[in-house]
Amino acid sequence: MQPLERPYNYVSRALTAASYPLRGIYYFLRHPSYYPLFLSRLLPLSLLSLLVYLILFTFAFLPQLAFLYIFQGRSAWLNAIVLVLGEGLVIVQGLFEGFFVDECRVDVFDATLIDKGLADVVAPHRILYPDAANSVKTLGKPSTAAVYQPWSLIQIIELIVFLPLNLIPYVGTPAFIIITGARLGTFAHYRWFKLRGLTRKERKAEIRSRMWDYTWFGTVAMLLELVPILSFLFLLTSTTGAALWAARLEEQKRRQVAVSGDAAPVSSRGGGADEPPPPYEDDPV
Repeated sequence: MQPLERPYNYVSRALTAASYPLRGIYYFLRHPSYYPLFLSRLLPLSLLSLLVYLILFTFAFLPQLAFLYIFQGRSAWLNAIVLVLGEGLVIVQGLFEGFFVDECRVDVFDATLIDKGLADVVAPHRILYPDAANSVKTLGKPSTAAVYQPWSLIQIIELIVFLPLNLIPYVGTPAFIIITGARLGTFAHYRWFKLRGLTRKERKAEIRSRMWDYTWFGTVAMLLELVPILSFLFLLTSTTGAALWAARLEEQKRRQVAVSGDAAPVSSRGGGADEPPPPYEDDPV
């Protein structure tokens, strides 16, 4: 069975990572305390994104479908839909996501960590009210720079550059989703890395060690972001999934430390009560 062990490991890791955006949907929907974060902040943006997609499908879909049909035949429908959805995603991300959504995603991520018993990871970086009714109300103002995913011009440029992949029959659309999803996945734990006080070099090392996993997490998250109207809701549920994944990894690290009897876990570095918070860097890796 040894020749099959490595392929099995890769498939298992891919399926596990890909499941977390879906687990995030289930977890988010089962916690009504999270609902106000979406309804008060992102519902108006969802309506604006609906307007963007309506305009695109009204004026851009049929011309692009006609062009693709010349070369792709019946498969042109799917590629044309993904192409227009990708164009809408570029517009929505450029106009709204980086400036209006990030604070909400930080709150969802931190609240999920608190629900999973990791308030000590969050506490050095924001005021917490432990007697509050739920994890969302526990959150106070951040005491350090709070960023879930820094606004990335490179990511938007990559979306634009890779959009023409949808012109390639059959393989173009999956390639577009996986390539852009791989980039998206590398941001999944940016907040967790900052909470742990990792240096840029340490963040890059962790991303490299889980690049395969982040690719599949990002691919599923990318598919959800392409859903019109619900894309902002899925941003929050994917954030919840990323936090659930981070909580699992954090627990694994702590068990390893407990078994080996080493010093404090990595997550506590730079987060002690007597240590100043790490300097903020607006760098995705």
